[in-house]
Amino acid sequence: MPCTVTMTVNGKTVSREVEERTLLVTFLREHVGLTGTHVGCDTSQCGACVVHVDGRSVKSCATLALQVDGATVTTIEGLAAADGALHPMQAAFREHHGLQCGFCTPGMVMSAVDLVNSNPSLSEQDIREGLEGNICRCTGYHNIVKAVQAGAEAMNADQAAKIAAE
Repeated sequence: MPCTVTMTVNGKTVSREVEERTLLVTFLREHVGLTGTHVGCDTSQCGACVVHVDGRSVKSCATLALQVDGATVTTIEGLAAADGALHPMQAAFREHHGLQCGFCTPGMVMSAVDLVNSNPSLSEQDIREGLEGNICRCTGYHNIVKAVQAGAEAMNADQAAKIAAE
C-alpha cells in the first residue's frame, strides 16, 4: 500500500509517495535522485550506503524510508558547503588518497564524519574499529585511516575556530 514519506534531505524538505517496503537507499537514489549513496551488498555488510539520519550513521539499505519519516537525512551530496567547498573529511580523503575506485568512499566518508563527531580525539585503533562496518576492496585501509586522521584534525580545527569566533 502506498504511503507518503516526508523528510529533510540535505536541507530541503522532500515528500514522495512510496510503497511501505521502500528502503531509504531506494528512496534517496530513485525518488529523490541522489545517487551518491551506493548499494553494494543489500545486506548491510559493506557500508557503501551509509547516510546520516538526525546526525547519526545509518545503513540505508537496511532502513525503510517510512522509518525516517520526519527525520533529517544527510547524504554525501549534502556534506559539501553551499559554495561547493568540500567538507574537511571529503578533502582529506582526496588529499590522502583514501580511495581508489571510489565505490565505498561515500559510505566511508559518512561513517568517518559520524565517528569524529562522536569522538574528536581518535586513535588509529579507534578509527580502524569505527570503520569495521565499511568494506573497501581496493585500498587496504592504510590511506583511509590516514585520511580519517587528517579529516578529524581539520574538523576539530574548524570546530575550535567556530567556538573562538563566538
